[in-house]
Formats: sequence, structure tokens, C-alpha cells
Amino acid sequence: MIRNASVSAAPAPAPTGAAHLPFDEAASLVTRLDDEIGRVIIGQREVRREILACLFAGGHCLLRGVPGLAKTLLIKTLADAVQLDFNRIQFTPDLMPSDILGTEVIEDDGVAGKRHVRFIPGPVFANIILADEINRTPPRTQAALLEAMQEYQVTIGGKRYELHRPLFVLATENPIEQEGTYPLPEAQLDRFMLNVVIEYPDAQDERRILAETTTSAEHTVRHVATGAELESARMLVRDLPAAANVVDYALRLIRATRPNDPSAPQPVREWVRWGVGPRAGQALLLGAKAWALLDGRTVPAPEDVTRVALPVLRHRVLVNYQAEADGVSPDAVIAKLLDAVRP
Repeated sequence: MIRNASVSAAPAPAPTGAAHLPFDEAASLVTRLDDEIGRVIIGQREVRREILACLFAGGHCLLRGVPGLAKTLLIKTLADAVQLDFNRIQFTPDLMPSDILGTEVIEDDGVAGKRHVRFIPGPVFANIILADEINRTPPRTQAALLEAMQEYQVTIGGKRYELHRPLFVLATENPIEQEGTYPLPEAQLDRFMLNVVIEYPDAQDERRILAETTTSAEHTVRHVATGAELESARMLVRDLPAAANVVDYALRLIRATRPNDPSAPQPVREWVRWGVGPRAGQALLLGAKAWALLDGRTVPAPEDVTRVALPVLRHRVLVNYQAEADGVSPDAVIAKLLDAVRP
């Protein structure tokens, strides 16, 4: 298994020997996927594109939104369109790590006195995993996903088991209810490349939802790609060149989130307790490359870094008590940061 040589916290690329798709084929794949998802999911185009950018960048996604906005349907449609195995894990307070990873059982061989241990894989052994309401379960169970998301493997009884590729974990959180929830530790939040917020649909899209989903008509999702094509497209995204000014802009952004850094603007010094680490910079560059692919461009621009900055940073920038007292959200701080740090 390969990791980035620079920082081991980067999302792991595909195994050695995986060739990437030609750019035109990868761009066509993105278009087919977006169009197919759009046949089922009405509206939410920006949310769809952010999730696809995260998918093609090889990251994992945290999706926040109130109930009833088709979060589960969106993820299931994506899995069906790419012919990938999909598992949904409903996180509850009594969920155990073995309910996610799998468990070992002792079986009788049928021969007197001989037994063996057999591993029964859990739902994490899939390609697309919906971790529904991940903040409903205690940190012990939340942490069961850490190794899977970062290392593409799980360890049970001291033995390592490789996970299927591609692996895309998409976790949901309900921002309304706080009782009976366990906030995700910062180390786990950092494993999510993007934090995508899904808002209410506009009036026109909501009218379409009401009219088209209350009939007997069914929308069958077509298979428009394979898992192998998706994994090859991920490798292409990594190979897209980023110019020096794009890398420098991502660097200036992440350093400006740290209140003790000389480059930090006044809003960051006033409202931020902890800035982001290098993993956020990696996410900015990979997200910018994926966004360029979504737009059919072979080279990312500084504007692509700006476009993915909010979903990359909003769950990594920790505001202080002063910001909470002033009613200032991380999104508001990031908006002021982007105004202060220009490409």
C-alpha cells in the first residue's frame, strides 16, 4: 500500500500499478455520473458536485443537513450508478465496533477436538459506506472507522484485513438535535476531506420534488461506470499538475488560519483557537484538482482552491469562546479569511 512520501496523513492512493484514465474519458465519466444522479436527485447541484469532487479526490465526506433532504438516497444513487457495493450503517448508542468491522467466531471442523477461528466481515467491507448519524454513537465506536478511512484496512485480533477499493465513507450528522449525541473528536473530523452542508431546496426544485415523487413512477438508476474506472480516475486527479501559484495559495490559506502565525488576519486572531494542519492543505490541492476535472480542465487554478476552501476548512477551524459569544460561526470566519487572503 502506497502513501504520499511527504505527509503520511494524505489519503492513500491506489495500489502500485494502477493506471489512470485518459483525461477525456475521466471527464466523460464525471459528466455521466452527475447526469445520472441528477435524474433521481432533484436540484442540489452544488452538493452533488462537492460530493463528486471528494469522491474523485479519494477522500471521505461529512454531510450535514436536517432530515428529509435525500441524503441517503443521494449516496445510494451514486453507489448504484457506479456498480459498487453499498452498505448503510445506522449509528446508535449501543452500536459496538465489531458491528462495523466484523468479528471472529470459533467453529468446529467436524473433527474431534479440532476448531478454527473464522472472521466474519462487517459492513465496512464495501465500496461506499453511509455512516448515518455518526454522532449518535460513543467515541469508541466512532473510532472504529479511523483505520479503515486512513489505511484502507482493519485490524481484528492482531490480524490485518485489506478493505475493498475504491472506499468512500460518507457520514451524516443531524445539526438540529444535540441530546444523546457524541461530537466527533477533532482527529476523526480531520479524516473527512470535505464537510458538505445540504440546505433546503429552492421553491422551484421543491415543487418538482412534491410533484414527481408522489406518483407511482419509479426512476431506475443505470450503471454508467465501474469501480475500476473510478479508481483509475482518482489516479488521474492526483497526476494533474498544480502550478506553483496554486500550491502557494493553498499554503498561504492554511497558515493564515493559525492565530499565532504572522500572516493571520485580524478575524482569525480574534476568533480562532486552533488553525488547520498540513492535511487541510493536501485536501485543498486534491479538491482543487478534482474540481478542475469536474469543469473539464486539465490544470487547477487558484479559484478552484477558493471554491473548495469552505468545505475543507469549516470542520477543521476551531473557533474560541469569544467567537461563540459573538455568534460567529466557522463559516463566517472562513469567509473573512478568504477576503483577506487572495489568490
